[in-house]
Amino acid sequence: MTGWSRRRVLRTALSTAAALGSLPILPTARAADAPQFRRGVNAWPWFSLTREFPAPRTDYDWPPFQSQRPVPTPDDLGRLRRTGLDFIRLPVDPGPFLAADTTTRGQLLDLLDAAVTATLDAGLAIIVNVQANGATHYWNPDRMISSTAAPAFDLYRGLVSELAARLERLQPSGRIALEPVNEPAQACASNVWSKIQLALLTAARSSAATLPLVVTGGCGSMVSGLTALDPAPLSRFEPILFTFHFYEPYLFSHQGAPWMREPVYRSLNNVPWPASAGSLEQTLASVRARMAQDTETPEDAKQAAYAETERVLKVYFAARPDRWLVDKYLGEVRAWADGHGLAPERIIMGEFGALRTDARYVAAPNPDRARYIADVRQSAEMFAFPWAFWDLFDGMGMMDDTTRALDPDIIAALGLAMPAD
Repeated sequence: MTGWSRRRVLRTALSTAAALGSLPILPTARAADAPQFRRGVNAWPWFSLTREFPAPRTDYDWPPFQSQRPVPTPDDLGRLRRTGLDFIRLPVDPGPFLAADTTTRGQLLDLLDAAVTATLDAGLAIIVNVQANGATHYWNPDRMISSTAAPAFDLYRGLVSELAARLERLQPSGRIALEPVNEPAQACASNVWSKIQLALLTAARSSAATLPLVVTGGCGSMVSGLTALDPAPLSRFEPILFTFHFYEPYLFSHQGAPWMREPVYRSLNNVPWPASAGSLEQTLASVRARMAQDTETPEDAKQAAYAETERVLKVYFAARPDRWLVDKYLGEVRAWADGHGLAPERIIMGEFGALRTDARYVAAPNPDRARYIADVRQSAEMFAFPWAFWDLFDGMGMMDDTTRALDPDIIAALGLAMPAD
């Protein structure tokens, strides 16, 4: 989950949602050999949050991942399985692997193998997702996957091939899959993205004949990116799965998110879900209170941000988003799947969630967050899509970084059960 610039309020479907028509749900045959991923959670930052040296250096300290980051233990993984989850989506920053010498790269790959094995031993399947870090000064998406001519694309493609080969050797009966890219930034129907994905799938399949591969559309893996994708040319890479991410409406899910570039989000809080659970006046009052605590932003910038925040919140409350909005978006995915003869079980909602209010963040009211997560999860299940919640840890998490306590409200919203121990 990234804060890429196309995710902006002005481009959400809230202003046009009322124009969307009803979409049919048609019966679809299930692929007999489809891997089984049903209910999952993303395990960021297990192989993320790196320790790269500043420019002009392009390498990483050892170990390359921050020691204080939360990492799931075997006990954590076992408890996740007992909640009813059946898979982990594991984001892996490729930077340390590409910057490393042969010996160090081997050590990193062994660490990844161990993480995959620990996950399988806990009874969980796993999707390994190569997730480039846009905040890194050198080994970032622009350098690696902006096009097939990007300076480090060949290195990235080589890593995808190597990962595929290693995962193929570990693979037990479709319980491991490889997702070569996270949230490609190219336009929805971009030929550039099509060429990148084709090259990566070719590299992966050349070294792993049976490993399930996860494909996506452009536009940051949003619904509009997947529905613009023609799956027919990809059939030669079977077995394949498809994925999309869902955070609509961003005014709710990303309120208060400090990584979002648009100034609207900095002080945005107390946006209700559904919209009818609150009011424009209450939310604007909370925004003003939050802005009053901001001593860093110049007053004129705060006034401009408030004016824009007020404008987009008026759109939000006028649209009155509720479960119907989620169903509209996911219905588009189901209609796309049915139109191409794809079983919905092969289409994974690979990320969804919302930022919580806690000691670090001022964001969604937590009861509203739980209602939103329940609505998205229930909609996905209604359309028969597997899902992976974002995230295990941090501000969108379901497990406390330090105590490892599971959030009972989020467990309930995900239709899971609190483990007995």
